[in-house]
Amino acid sequence: MLKGSIVAIVTPFKDGKVDEKAFADLIEWHISQGTDAIVPCGTTGESATLDYEEHYRVIKIAIEVVNKRIPVVAGTGANSTEETIMITKKAEELGADAALLVAPYYNKPTQEGLYRHYKKIAESVGLPLVLYNVPGRTAVNIAPTTVARLAEFDNIIAIKEASGSMRQVSDIIRLCGDKITVLSGDDFTTFPLIMLGGKGVISVVANIVPSKVTQMCRLANEGNVEEARKIHYELEPLNAAMFLETNPIPVKTALALMGKISEEFRLPLCEMAPENKEKLKETLKSYNLI
Repeated sequence: MLKGSIVAIVTPFKDGKVDEKAFADLIEWHISQGTDAIVPCGTTGESATLDYEEHYRVIKIAIEVVNKRIPVVAGTGANSTEETIMITKKAEELGADAALLVAPYYNKPTQEGLYRHYKKIAESVGLPLVLYNVPGRTAVNIAPTTVARLAEFDNIIAIKEASGSMRQVSDIIRLCGDKITVLSGDDFTTFPLIMLGGKGVISVVANIVPSKVTQMCRLANEGNVEEARKIHYELEPLNAAMFLETNPIPVKTALALMGKISEEFRLPLCEMAPENKEKLKETLKSYNLI
């Protein structure tokens, strides 16, 4: 169900509230540009600062605007198992196609704790589930052996791998085979991950160059390695610019500079430092994005 360029879409704000029109316009743009699936309420969507009502509203808008044209994978993870189940059940009720479940952050569970967390969720909801491993943010790594145990559940269908370790990706694919789809969680690793047997990316940079990320993923999945590699290197300066500061600050700033959203964040995130914003502008100009 999930492959190619899957955008971890930003949540636009205007005057402190979710900018529903800008959000809907972004979704339509992504569909027109060939994006393969949409992830609302992920890290890039500033889910940590959305209250429950906003969280559900953003998911609902995405589902309604997409209208079954491509999959909607709702970000529903939390560091409490019961809270995760509650949010995931609501996403299922709203009509999401799948849910993205970040590893419980701050708690630092053991591998057995991680296994039991995801097991209970898998047994509590019918929605297809995507594991999300991002140790740089959660302070815990989902080990390949744990992924292999979880891949035995029919509704655990994929993992977003953002450890940055190709060894880990290789081990997951070796241990799980075709029981689970491996997706990159870091734009830099998309091309090598597909070469190892992964299927695509849940992408930050696709927010601003959706057609390019889609093209690279399709070429790589079709075995057109040379052309895919060219796009990988072409995108590298832009990928790096997306992390001049904490994600999603640079990507939202870029979209604002492109005229697609307002340049607005929620504390504790704030606007870019002037020197970093200038670097971002120069990069965007080099790609003719502004």
